[in-house]
Amino acid sequence: MNDCSATVERLKGEVARFIEERDWAQFHSPKNLSMSITIEAAELMELFQWMKVDEARLKSEHPELRGKIEEEIADIAIYILSLCHTMNLDLSSCIAAKLGKNREKYPVEKFKGKYTH
Repeated sequence: MNDCSATVERLKGEVARFIEERDWAQFHSPKNLSMSITIEAAELMELFQWMKVDEARLKSEHPELRGKIEEEIADIAIYILSLCHTMNLDLSSCIAAKLGKNREKYPVEKFKGKYTH
């Protein structure tokens, strides 16, 4: 499976089956899942802690660090997909709606190449 062949629905199904097979749904409340997303995001940030920007870009290509990055990104995505499943949210609709709001809030002509207001 890769980004070209996978669908969000299929990924959500894979995650849901994994959780169901282990009877973990009882632990997957929105509160617990949102906390887990944050914890995994912190673990991803820890991989880059104290690195300068150029160093982080360079080191992220190293196979050992890249493998750890991939695992943390997968953990974050798994929890996001599980939260969407638990709350019956359509991830694609959530993303599209937020991008629409961000387009209004940050029009290209005012924000292109800028990181501040």
